[in-house]
Amino acid sequence: MRRAAPLILALSLSGCLVGPTYRAPNPPAGAAGPLVSVRPELETTAALPDDWWRLYQDPLLDKLIAEAFAANTDLKAAQANLSAARAVYEATRAGRYPSTTLASGSIYGRDPATDEIVEILGAKPQTIWLFDDLIDVSYEFDLFGRLRRQIEASKADAAAARAARDGLKITVAAETARAYAQVCALGEQLAVAQRSLDVVSHQAEIADQRLQVGAGTRFDVVRSRGLVAQARAALPPLEGQRRAALFQLGALLGRTPANAPHEAEACVTPPRLAAPIPVGDGAALLKRRPDVRQAELRLAGATARVGVATADLYPRITLTGFWGGFADDTSLIATNAGLGWGVGPKISWAFPNQSAPRARIRQAKAGAEVALDGFDSAVLQALKEAEQALTAYGAELDHRRALDEAQARAHEAFDLARGQLSAGSISTLDLLTAEQTVVAADAAVAASDSALVQDQIAIFKALGGGWKG
Repeated sequence: MRRAAPLILALSLSGCLVGPTYRAPNPPAGAAGPLVSVRPELETTAALPDDWWRLYQDPLLDKLIAEAFAANTDLKAAQANLSAARAVYEATRAGRYPSTTLASGSIYGRDPATDEIVEILGAKPQTIWLFDDLIDVSYEFDLFGRLRRQIEASKADAAAARAARDGLKITVAAETARAYAQVCALGEQLAVAQRSLDVVSHQAEIADQRLQVGAGTRFDVVRSRGLVAQARAALPPLEGQRRAALFQLGALLGRTPANAPHEAEACVTPPRLAAPIPVGDGAALLKRRPDVRQAELRLAGATARVGVATADLYPRITLTGFWGGFADDTSLIATNAGLGWGVGPKISWAFPNQSAPRARIRQAKAGAEVALDGFDSAVLQALKEAEQALTAYGAELDHRRALDEAQARAHEAFDLARGQLSAGSISTLDLLTAEQTVVAADAAVAASDSALVQDQIAIFKALGGGWKG
C-alpha cells in the first residue's frame, strides 16, 4: 500500500476524466443574423437597454417594477429554488475532500465478545457500561473524474436555476408593465366613452328641444335616447376591466386586493415611447434570453452526467480509516488497552457484469440528446417570439394610422352633419349615423392605443430584457 500510495495520488491529481467534454452547441443556421421583421422607421438595431421600461419615461412605472422585483411571490420562490440548487452544488463540491464522522456513545448491558473472554477465564459475565469514542475518515480517489463530473453537473444545474429565476424576472417586469399599461389604456377608453356619452346626450337634448318647438318628431327623440343608452352601456365593462387590471397589478406587487396600487388609476394615457424601439440582432437576442441560456446549461449538465455514468465502468478506490477507544470506564478510553485504529483501501468495481452501468451510460447519452434538441427548440422559440412581436407591432401601427384618418373623417362628417341639420338639408337620421360613426371611431383609436403599448411590451419581453435590473 505504501508503494501504491504515490501512484494513486498522482493519478488522482492528473485530471483523468472519462466521458465527453462539453462544448457549447452551435445555434441553427441564420439564428445569429439580423431580425427579419425589423422596420427601420419603427425599430433600430441598437442594443436593448436591460431596464427597457425606462424608455417610457414614466416614474410611476419605474417604481412599480422595482416593487415587483422586491415583493413578487413567484420571484421569491424562484430565488429559493436557486438557493437550493446552490446548496446541492456546495454539497457536491464537498466530495473532493475527506469525509469525517465523529461518534461517541455509551450503552448499558452485556457485550458478547467480552462475555466470551470472561467465560474462558472462568469468570461470570457481568452487566456493565460500555463507552466508545470513534472518528471515521474516508477519502475517494477521483481517478476517472466521477466526482469532478458530478461537480460539473451540479454547477450547471445551479446556473440553470439562476437562468430560470432570470427568465421569471423578465416575465414579472413585462407583466407588471402590461398590467399598468392596461390600467392606463382603460382609463383612456373610459374617458373616450364618457366624451362620446356627453356628445350623444347633448344631441338627444337637442332632439327633445326640436320636438317641443315642433321641428322634430318623437321618432327622432327615441332614436337619440337609444344611442345615449348604447354609449352609457359601454362604461361598466370598461370600469370592470380596469379594476381587474388594477388587482392583477397588485398581485404582481405581492399586494392583496385591498392594498392594490390605486395611485395607478391617475394614469389615463397609455405609456408612449419617444423613440424607435432598440432591438439589436439575433446574436444579442440569444445571448440575452435566459431560457436559451438555461437550455444550454441543461445540455452542459447532461453532458457531465454522461461522464459520471462512464466513470462507473472503472474501479472506485476509497481510503478509509478509523481511530478511537472502547472501554467500560471513560478514563480508560484513551489508554493503549482501550484504543483501536485501522487504515486501508477499499476497491469496488461492477465487473465483469457491467450491463447496469452501460445502460446508465445509454440513458445519460439519451438525456444529452434531449437537452441538445431542447437547446435548438429554445433558440427557435426565442427567434419566433421576437419576429412575431415585431410583426404584430408593425401591423398595429399601420392599423392605427388608418384609424387616425378614419377618426378625422368621422369628426369632420359629424361637424358637417350638425351644420346641415340646422340648415334643414339633411335628416336627423343622417346626424345619428354620423354620431354613431364618431363614437365607434373614437373607441377604435383608444383600443388601438392599448394594443400598441401591449405589442411594445411583448417585443421587450421577447427580446429578453429586464433580468439584470
